Amino acid sequence: MTTATSSSTVPPASAPLIADLFIDGRWRRGSEDASFPVIDPADGSTIASFAAASREDCLEAVEAASAAQESWAATPPRQRSELLRAAYDVLTEEVELFAEIMIRENGKSYADAIGEANYAKEFFRWFAEEAVRIPGEYRLSPAGDKRIVVDRQPIGVSLLITPWNFPAAMATRKLAPALAAGCSVILKPARETPLTAAYVVDVLHRVGFPKGVVNLVTPVPTGPIVAEMLAHPAVRKLSFTGSTEVGRELLHACADTVVSASMELGGNAPVIVLPGADLDVTVRESLLAKMRNGGSACTAANRFYVHSDVHDAFVARMAEELGRLRVGPGLDHANQLGALVSVKERDKVAALVDSAVRDGAIVVQGGTSSETGAFYDATLVAGVRHGSEINANEIFGPVTAVVRYDDVDEAIRMANDTIFGLMAYVFGEEREAVAVARRLEAGMVAVNRGVVSDPAAPFGGVKQSGLGREGSSEGILEFLEEKYIALTA
Repeated sequence: MTTATSSSTVPPASAPLIADLFIDGRWRRGSEDASFPVIDPADGSTIASFAAASREDCLEAVEAASAAQESWAATPPRQRSELLRAAYDVLTEEVELFAEIMIRENGKSYADAIGEANYAKEFFRWFAEEAVRIPGEYRLSPAGDKRIVVDRQPIGVSLLITPWNFPAAMATRKLAPALAAGCSVILKPARETPLTAAYVVDVLHRVGFPKGVVNLVTPVPTGPIVAEMLAHPAVRKLSFTGSTEVGRELLHACADTVVSASMELGGNAPVIVLPGADLDVTVRESLLAKMRNGGSACTAANRFYVHSDVHDAFVARMAEELGRLRVGPGLDHANQLGALVSVKERDKVAALVDSAVRDGAIVVQGGTSSETGAFYDATLVAGVRHGSEINANEIFGPVTAVVRYDDVDEAIRMANDTIFGLMAYVFGEEREAVAVARRLEAGMVAVNRGVVSDPAAPFGGVKQSGLGREGSSEGILEFLEEKYIALTA
C-alpha cells in the first residue's frame, strides 16, 4: 500500500493550536502541570502537548459551572440565541481552519473534515432558532377545577463527553442544545482529539459567553475523575457519545445521584440490498454510507446483506469503486481516504479482516495496512458468515463485509440479530424498502440513500445503542425539565 501526495497539500495551521484547559472563563494549564501528547496519525508526529486536568481542576470546573448556572438560566432566550448565532458566523468564516485542526489530530481526509466542519456549525444555527421556541402548555383540567401550566426549565449543570471520530460535530451537537436551553456545561473531549474541542470553546469565548458557562477539561485518569464529577451534587445531566461498554459504566455512575443521562452509543448498522435494488443508486449511496469518515462512524454501514440475484454484480462494482479511492494524508486535498485515528485502531480493523479470512471469507479488494502512518486500504470482504467476528462487531474502519442471502425475512432476522439498534440502510424498490425499514430494530433507517444526519432530524438509537435523541426539536428537550404549576381555574 502506498499513500499519495500532490501539490494541493496545504501549509501548517495558520493559527496557534490551543492546548489548555478552559475553566471559569480563562485558559490555563492544569494544576499539576501534567500533559499528554496529541498525535498526527498520518505520520505519528506530536503536534501538541495538551494540559491534563487533575481531580481538583475538574471539580473547579464543576463549581464554576454551578456558580454560573442561575444567571445563565435567567438570561433571555433571545440573548442566548444571538450568542449561538454569533458562534455559527465565526465558524463559517473560519471553516477551513476548523477543518484543518480536525485533519491534523484525527487523520481524516479533507473532504470528510470540511464536511464535518460545515455540519458541526449548523448545530449552533439550528439551536439558536430553537432557543427562542422552547414549548410550554396551559390548559384547563378535565375536572374544571384548575388551570394546568407546564413550564420547561433548564435541567442544570451538564457534563458533555465526546468521542474522537467526530470531534467537532459531537461537541457542537451537545453544546448547542445545552446552551440554548440555559444550562452551563463542562465539555470533556476524547484524549485523541482535544484540539478541535478547544478551538470550538475558544470561539464561544470570543463571541461573549459569560464566565463559567462553558468549561473544558481533559481528566487524567479519566474514569475515576469523571465518576467524581458525576457524584457532585451540582451536576444534573450527562450527555455521552461513545462505546456501549463505557456507556454502561457511566449509567451505573449516574444511578448513585440519579443524574439524567442521554446516551449515543455503539452501532452495528446493517445494509439490506433487496433483489429489486437499482445498483447504480445502491453502489453510489453504499459508498457514502460505508466510507464517510473512513468508516469510523457509529452510523457507518457495517453488515451488508445482499440478495443472491444482485450479489455478484454488487460485489464487483463496489470493489471497483473502493479500489479507485486515493489514500493518504488529509492535508493533501486530493486524497479521499485519510488515516485512522491511531495505529492501534488501524490494527483493530486489520485484525477483523484477518479473522474473517480465517473464517472462510475472501478479500476481494484491499486488505493492506500502510508501512508508516495509521492508513488502511479501502477493503471489501465477500463470503462473510453472519455471526462471525467481523459481522458481530463494529468495524469502525474502511471495510465492507458482505453476507449473501436468499430470503428477505431471513435478511431482516439477521439484521435485527444484534444488541445494537442505531442505524440501518435498505436499498430496493421504494414500497418494499419502506416495508422492510419498518421491521428493522433501529432508531434511524435510510431508504435508498447513504447519509441521514441533519441538525433538523432526531438522531439516536434503540436497544443498547442509546437513550434519548440529539438534534431536531427533541434535542433541546434533553436539557430541560418539566415543571407542573397548578393555578386556580
